Amino acid sequence: MHFTPDSFRAWPTKRITLLGMSGVGKTHISSMLRGHDWFHFSGDYRIGTRYLDEPILDLIKQQAMSVPFLRELLRNDWIDIKNNIKIHDLGPVLTFVGKLGGPEWGGLPLDEFSRRQAAYRDGEIAAMRDVPAFIRKGQEIYGYHHFVNDVGGSLCELDEPGVVELLAEHTLILYIQTTTREEEDTLIKRAQSDPKPLYFRPAFLAEQLPVYLKEKGIEFVAQIEPDDFARWVFPRLFHSRIPRYEAIARPHGYTVTSQEVAQVRDERDFLALVESAVARKGSGVRDQGSGGTNAAGRA
Repeated sequence: MHFTPDSFRAWPTKRITLLGMSGVGKTHISSMLRGHDWFHFSGDYRIGTRYLDEPILDLIKQQAMSVPFLRELLRNDWIDIKNNIKIHDLGPVLTFVGKLGGPEWGGLPLDEFSRRQAAYRDGEIAAMRDVPAFIRKGQEIYGYHHFVNDVGGSLCELDEPGVVELLAEHTLILYIQTTTREEEDTLIKRAQSDPKPLYFRPAFLAEQLPVYLKEKGIEFVAQIEPDDFARWVFPRLFHSRIPRYEAIARPHGYTVTSQEVAQVRDERDFLALVESAVARKGSGVRDQGSGGTNAAGRA
């Protein structure tokens, strides 16, 4: 979707996809807009409640069956286990994805880790293909005029033909770009202070894993301490994703900075920010930050 500031302002049913790394403010903006009568479609929430719900429950039950007391209760259907994922607490999805490394630290062997990575990728692709249907549901069933698609940071990694084009056809794609070294360092340090499970393109993981093993002087994945690998790899993942985000935003969307997003207080501020991004692109002015540091689906 391409706009002028006037056509965006007049757009009666605004539909926006927020693109960018985890921590740049996508979910914060989406939650704020939900309070202004926008339908909030969370990609990871949809993945966890629809496409990975059964695998997540199977994983939990497999662990529970190793406890004799719980095993008896489960086999006799005396207890039930539920995936209680929330938009602001994606714990079950993260637990399923897991971390690469030795089992003594709670890590996963490479083959199992890769299997779960593939399952997550399939779920994210399917969730993004659900966006047009949820735009319709938001309007026809729930009565929301506007729609915000809060996508995971790994959208740029999917390399699935047609997914980005589908989002660009049905929504305005807004890339939230980090523009200063200080912002980059803050996001990286935040991620390293509390390492979370991450999605990696297979080619990226195949490239980085041997480098890590060589640097650490170890030979096998079973020797990897999962959090150490997550801290080591995150800056490399961060910088590898930047050109991928830009390759989506240049032809298909608009760009704002994380500094600009941090100033947004309400819906009016947000819409004014989108208008300014539309105006910048329409005038041929380079998006702020370009060439700098290069840095809920409810149903």
